Amino acid sequence: MDHRINIYAEFGIKDSILALAKEAEEAVKEAFGRIEEVRETNQLKVIRALQLERLSDTHFAGTTGYGYNDKGRETLEAVYARAFGAEDALVRHSITCGSHALALCLYGLLRPGDELLSVTGKPYDTLDEVIGIRGKSGSGSLKDFGISYRQVDLKDGEIDFERITEAINERTRLVFLQRSRGYAFRPPVTIEQIAKVVETVKAVRKDILIMVDNCYGEFVEPLEPTDVGVDVMAGSLIKNPGGGLVPSGGYIVGTHEAVEKISYRMTLPGIGREVGATLGQNRLMFQGFFMAPHIVAESLKGAVFTAEIMRRLGFETWPGPFDQRCDLIQAIRFNREDAVIAFCQGIQKGSPVDAFVTPEPWDMPGYDAPVIMAAGAFIQGSSIELSADAPIKPPYTAYMQGGLVYEHVKLGVMSAIQELSSRGIISL
Repeated sequence: MDHRINIYAEFGIKDSILALAKEAEEAVKEAFGRIEEVRETNQLKVIRALQLERLSDTHFAGTTGYGYNDKGRETLEAVYARAFGAEDALVRHSITCGSHALALCLYGLLRPGDELLSVTGKPYDTLDEVIGIRGKSGSGSLKDFGISYRQVDLKDGEIDFERITEAINERTRLVFLQRSRGYAFRPPVTIEQIAKVVETVKAVRKDILIMVDNCYGEFVEPLEPTDVGVDVMAGSLIKNPGGGLVPSGGYIVGTHEAVEKISYRMTLPGIGREVGATLGQNRLMFQGFFMAPHIVAESLKGAVFTAEIMRRLGFETWPGPFDQRCDLIQAIRFNREDAVIAFCQGIQKGSPVDAFVTPEPWDMPGYDAPVIMAAGAFIQGSSIELSADAPIKPPYTAYMQGGLVYEHVKLGVMSAIQELSSRGIISL
């Protein structure tokens, strides 16, 4: 008797879904192989960075109070800089989220009279009030400080290089790219495209800074944005680089000059990076970074499987199972409200934590529509753990990401398909 079938039966998964999953896995073996090749490159890159920075168990001890002379923190930041091909880094558990890390960069690098130019369309919704696109006047947005904002929209889902050149003016101080798709049904930005943006912008003016929101992109490709000339990039430690172990934090890597200025915004001018007690978090931050390339590969395999099995059920998926991947996010378009809600609730049912909870759409701060979020995670809000969320508005697209182990992603998606089937939305 097939033990695996017995196990899946305990989750209520129908035999027809199991058969479909088996077909999907067989179809994407080649894509899995490519992911494993990238994983090996990135895993060795991280190990080499740890070796060259002479990591020792003495670096795992935490500090309290001001955190002066924290050798573990200093070594961790040197490891991040080396692995990501940058000159310098800030890696802190006190950075609350990816958007916080991005905001620190923007406030640290821009000054009154400067202009921020986004060349991948509008950034993720949580930056709207930072920039001043929406929100109350006087809240401390960039707009309140006399920093203007413009954007170059994507053209057919791709960066419009010609318009970038036209958009740069004497006030342009920082060019911003969002690597991931966010809540957009478009391809993520490739490293090759980022390199071309660097070349295009620096040909106009070398003093313009180039910044990348690298959330969901770390270790998906063999190179990172800072490997190809980006001045600064930032992300969250409860996404890719934390490896599912880090309970909170964010990172910023880039040039010495950029990181120093940002450190003054993180704390205060004159002190910058010299303070920041690590409170016993160093070991998890090192170990999470060590685990990250493997965990990212598990997540990517889950995304590829999802793209294939949902495609076989007739849903539009982006990226497709064999498309180039530059972030963790798998988008599935449902075109109906009940379907996207059922999918997210099914993902929740397949979770190791809070599987008994039924998520519902709600008015989440920072978003312009109700959002449903499925996330049975060990760390609250951890996007490297399997989660799925969707704004409740047409065309009713779910955005799934993460997965510490492939088997969990597979189970979660099969549970979501079971939910769609049991509600009569699909026939199986």
